[in-house]
Amino acid sequence: MKTSINTNICKLLLNTAYTGLKVRHKAPRMAALRPTDVALEVGPGTGNMTIKLLEKVKKVIACEIDPRLAAELQKRVQGTPQQNKLHLIVGDVLKTELPFFDICVANLPYQINFNPFQISSPFVFKLLLHRPFFRCAVLMFQREFAQRLVAKPGDKLYCRLSVNTQLLARVDHLMKVGKNNFRPPPKVESSVVRIEPRNPPPPINFQPVADDFDVKAKVNEILEKDNLEKKRARTMDIDDFLGFVFLHFTLFQISMI
Repeated sequence: MKTSINTNICKLLLNTAYTGLKVRHKAPRMAALRPTDVALEVGPGTGNMTIKLLEKVKKVIACEIDPRLAAELQKRVQGTPQQNKLHLIVGDVLKTELPFFDICVANLPYQINFNPFQISSPFVFKLLLHRPFFRCAVLMFQREFAQRLVAKPGDKLYCRLSVNTQLLARVDHLMKVGKNNFRPPPKVESSVVRIEPRNPPPPINFQPVADDFDVKAKVNEILEKDNLEKKRARTMDIDDFLGFVFLHFTLFQISMI
């Protein structure tokens, strides 16, 4: 089921990206849409947000998996000054080689019996491993997934998704979005998060380890050796995990899903 985002939420998303919000110690971190920016939009649908983006940036790269919606968007800008500013990609964003972009705005699809981790998690890490670095992303996800992205040590939802994401980026929860802001309304609530890649990234080797490497056995060995077997991962922050990695691994693969 494809949903269309309410126009008011569309404007709010753009205002968030444009003006920034005071977050984390009330220090504003600006996405600051600029006239020279290239914006990546994932899931534009029929283009409500795309049109607003085209008014503010140099170029919009819109990636839409549904050919019918892509055709509607193309028709919407045809014959207008905005036509030459839109680069439309029809296909699955997870299977698409993304070009350079400065900012990203995305509203990932909502479907019946949809598991948000099947698309949202691979998409987040595709963004965070993209080079060259983008400036920031303003992304709408199902509420539970967004809460896991921003969860802190000790939180009930703190998990490896939280650790891996926060290892590579600064993540902030910007706002909640009710289901009635969509047409047709989905069965779940949504949230908007803001992601800024850490540049430079932490000095970790992301190449895969050997196929026969027993990660579980190695971790248990280290925990016992350093008397850490009673320390719960849920209480460990990013510095704890980095110290663990740097101290014991020369080659370490972070699970992306």
